[in-house]
Formats: sequence, structure tokens, C-alpha cells
Amino acid sequence: MEKSLFKKFILPKELKNILETKEVILAESREDLIDLSFGRIADNVYEVAYDTPGHGKIVEATVVRCKNGVSVNYTDPYLRRRDPDCLVIADKKPTDKPTFQERFGTDFEDLRTETFQWLSEQDELIMVPFMSGGDANGYPSLLVAPGNAGFFATSLADLQGFIPRSKIPHHFKPRAVIYVAPPFRHTHFNGKQIVVHNRLERMHEMFSYNLYPGPSAKKGVYGILLNIGEEEGWTTLHASAVKVTTPYENDFVIMHEGASGGGKSEMTTASHREIDGRLLLGTNVKSNEKYYLEIKEESELQPVTDDMALALPALQNGKKLVIKDAEYGWFLRINHITQYGTDPDIERATIHPKEPLLFLSIDGKPEATCLIWEHTLDAPGKPCPNPRVILPRRNVPNTIDEPVEVDIRSFGIRTPPCTRELPTYGIIGIFHILPPALAWLWRLVAPRGHANPSVISTGKGMVSEGVGSYWPFATGLKVDQANLLLEQILSTPLTRYILIPNQYIGAYEVGFSGQWIAREYLSRRGNVNFKKEPLVPSRCPLLGFAPESLKIDGQTIPKHFLQVDLQKDNGTEGYDAGAEILTAFFKKELESFLVPDIHPLGRKIIETCLADGSIQDYVDLIQPLESKKVETALSDTV
Repeated sequence: MEKSLFKKFILPKELKNILETKEVILAESREDLIDLSFGRIADNVYEVAYDTPGHGKIVEATVVRCKNGVSVNYTDPYLRRRDPDCLVIADKKPTDKPTFQERFGTDFEDLRTETFQWLSEQDELIMVPFMSGGDANGYPSLLVAPGNAGFFATSLADLQGFIPRSKIPHHFKPRAVIYVAPPFRHTHFNGKQIVVHNRLERMHEMFSYNLYPGPSAKKGVYGILLNIGEEEGWTTLHASAVKVTTPYENDFVIMHEGASGGGKSEMTTASHREIDGRLLLGTNVKSNEKYYLEIKEESELQPVTDDMALALPALQNGKKLVIKDAEYGWFLRINHITQYGTDPDIERATIHPKEPLLFLSIDGKPEATCLIWEHTLDAPGKPCPNPRVILPRRNVPNTIDEPVEVDIRSFGIRTPPCTRELPTYGIIGIFHILPPALAWLWRLVAPRGHANPSVISTGKGMVSEGVGSYWPFATGLKVDQANLLLEQILSTPLTRYILIPNQYIGAYEVGFSGQWIAREYLSRRGNVNFKKEPLVPSRCPLLGFAPESLKIDGQTIPKHFLQVDLQKDNGTEGYDAGAEILTAFFKKELESFLVPDIHPLGRKIIETCLADGSIQDYVDLIQPLESKKVETALSDTV
């Protein structure tokens, strides 16, 4: 790196010492980064490999140049999904996460020194300056990686943006630095994809000991934002958001939160139709009975966020929640696209992109078009469940870059099938309306859900993704994040809350069709106070209220899709057994939040759940503010 460029940075001493004697690559363009993905060689196939003490040469990934981009495949199938237990904390600041000392029995400082030494021994280093959280509202950050990890640098730049070398501002002082050192995965962590966060004063170090962007370039940056927000009193929500314009020109914004696999990306995409144009609502798992809907004209969709929504205090207006995207590009999971024609919008954007794209776990061939339905096999006959493509926002049609007000916050959960014979927590109807107090509880418990395709299974059955559903990426205390979410709900009284399942509604396999129907129905109604049609209290109080009836485009949705206890394959017996499973899970997870620092109102809400409170009890805990002139009728309260 030229001295003139070096002088633009204000760097921590350890990094400064490394860079002073190294050849450092700073890209000027995205095309430069694409070329770096192949180690600056002309071949169309490049192996990212490292000589690893005690293991010899290890090929971490193979990079293939295709007509429409770069196809990356990891030799180890374990690297193709995020390990939910990859994050550890190296510092002494308050945390509820495993510390490096606890997990590995030693202080991190020695390994930190070893990592810096290893980086200093590399022939070349790639450095990518970027703004965590976006150009306008973000925080100066750096990625430092070995020279042969160009595809990883490209993924970071596509997900978070990057600053070209000619536009690096003077006095660029990073608030966060990501150090990448892949061989340590084998020499120190038995092959695991460990990510170490080290929170120093005004400096967040992150050490990525793997080359999968999910836990580091994606969720690692998310963790950096959560830590900064925790210090400053705000949070980044794990959510997609979309502005919906109905055929009647009603505008409506829905933000969809939840664990990976909870339907965030699907909320911003068009529904998947049958060949004849109908929408398959659901198929009974026992009788194979099918229900279809004909929606003649769907609403127009304008995506706002895909996974990370900044809710900065400066954006808020005291009425509805206001958010903007925290990302530069979207990490789209495409396991559901198994043949041509499944999702024409994404297929069009990836087959004929405006610029080369980065594909992960797709079977790309040199100089051929990488097709997103040709998923890499983890084993013979077993496709990888987590194929991905990184799609820069600028390549997604009709995106909204400005902050938006959120009309409804929905929470998504992957549900298993539920029947009288095999009861589960799959008792949630197409959508349920939640009082604010219950909406907060769902964000504390955040079930990971059934058959999650994005995260390596733990084999523990029903587990919590953790507070906000972003807890796997956070570095601090659960109670602090819980309090931030409650204060956010209290300060945005005109935003309403619903719960949406995907995969199964009782005994019916629905995929994401129920979610798409809920989106169409709610946007066409426009009025989110839920006054027009009657609501019925759910048999399980944790599910709030269910619609008594639901009609869209003149077609009535069968009531057993709204209220699972009305299904012949469940009845009250199957439903109540599932409700017991769900209630026991909530109680178990919520007890850990009863600590001295929990918000006083939050304590009351949790105690209401532990005491088997009624829906009305939850309604009464958070009433609309009179200063906002919100009516206090039950329908308005929910």
C-alpha cells in the first residue's frame, strides 16, 4: 500500500505494524474484487488453499468463473451452513455469551498475537474499507484477509458495501476491524467455524476463523451493529420489510421478523403460483386434500430490507416504528428454487444479472451460466439445504432506500405438522393478532422453528433463537436487548403486531402460501386497527386473537386455516396438546429474563405468562397512549 494511502487511515497499532511491511491490496472497483477471487490468475477455476501445520495443504473452497458470476463451493459441507454456536467473546465486558476462556480454557490474547503473526507472514493481504450499517448511518470498518481470500472480500463488499481506494476519506478511523485467518479453524478449533468478538474501547475486533460469509461477513457485522446499538440505546432488527401497493392503490408497510428460515426473504417476493395461475393454499398431510385460491391481481411489492433493519433513534417519530436497510446487498437463500419457473424474478436477476454475482453452494461450471436451481450436493442425492446468492440492492427492482414507517410488525415461525395423534406447536393459523405485550414475549422466546434450512441442526428439538431472533449474533446481555425491544414497542404505539407461521398450519402443508395470503389480505384491508371483522380469542392465550373469518378477492378462506382447533385432524384435543408444548416452552425460556435489570413492565408481562394469564391480561398491560389519540376499544388495542 502506497504511503499516501496509508496516511489516510488511523489504525490500531497491531494492524499498523502488520501493514507497514506488507503488500496490501485495496480495490478500486467491484471488478477488481471479482478478479481477486481467482488470486489474480487467468484460470477459470481457483482453489483457496492453505498449508496448515499438522494437516498439510487444506483446500477450503473452489472458486469457478461462470458467465453470470462467481460460483463458490466449500469442500467441507459443514461450512455451507452457519453453526449457531460459532460465536465466543474474548473480552471482559458483560456478556451472556460463552467466553473464549470458558469454552477453550485459555485467555484469547495468545491466539490474538498468533493471528496477527500469521497475517504478517502472508505474501499479500486484502483490505476492504466499508461502513457497517450503510454509507449514511454507518460506522467506519475494515476487513483484513489473506490475499487468496478474494471471494470472501467480494462477499463482504457485496453485503456491506465498500469504499474504493480513490474515495477513502482522510482520517478513516475504523470502529470495527474483521481479521480473517482460515487455517486456525483446523489448528485450534477442531474444524469448527469459530468467530471471536473482542470488544475494546471504541474498537470492535472480530476474528473470523472460517471462510463462510454467514457467521462473519453477514452475521458478524450484525453483531458489531448490535454491540454499538447496545452502547448507544438502539437496536438493529432481524427483519425484512416491504411496501405493498394494492390494486386499489393502498400503500402498506409490513416488517417481518423471526429466526433464519422464518420467511423474511419470502415476505418481499411474489407468491409462487401453480402452472394454471392458482395459489396452492395447503395440502392435508393425511388425506392429500388440496385447497386453492385464485387471486386475479396481486399487489405491487417494493422491498425495503431483507434481513437487517436499522431502527436508529434519529429516525423515529413517536408514532410508528421507522426503519431503513442496514445492508448493501442481500444474502438470498434459494433452496426452494428447485426448477426453472419457480421464482421468475430471482431467476431473471441471477441468470441475466447487470453485473457478475457471487453464488454459494451452487453447481457452477466454468464459462457456463450458473443456474440457481442446480444446488451442490452435500452427499449423493442430498442437495445442500442452504444454497445462496448475494444480490446487491441496486440489482433488485423497485427497492426503497429511504426510511419507512412500519404499519405492521409480523413475527414468523417455521411450524411442524400437528395432528391429534402427533401433536406439536404447529397450532398457529394463517395469522394471529397480538397485543403489544404478547408481541414482546414472542421476540424474547423467538423459536428457531421446524426444519430450519439455514442453521446446522442441534438435535435438541424445539429451541429458542434468542431475544429478538438476533441473539445468536449479539455479544452482550440478553436483558439489555429485551429492554431495548420493550422500550421500542412502547415508543411506537401506532405500529401493530401479528404472528405468521410457515411450512404447516395444523395438518396442512402450506409452505409460505399462508404468509403471502396474509400479506395480500392485510394490505387490501388497509386499516390495521382490525375493526371491520370480528376477532376471536385463541384457545391458547399466547396466540392472541384469530380472525373469525377471512375473505380475499371474493373467496372465503376455510375457517380451519384460521383456527387450527377446528381442523378434523386436530380438534380441541390435538390443539390443546400442542398448546401445552408451546406454553411450557415459553415458560422455560422466559424464566431466564427475570433478573434485577429487567424493565419493571417487562417483569409484569413475564409473570403474567408464568401465571397462565388470559389474553385480556396481556391487553391490559400495554394500553395505547392517550396523547396519540388512539381509541381504547379492544379491536384497537390489538
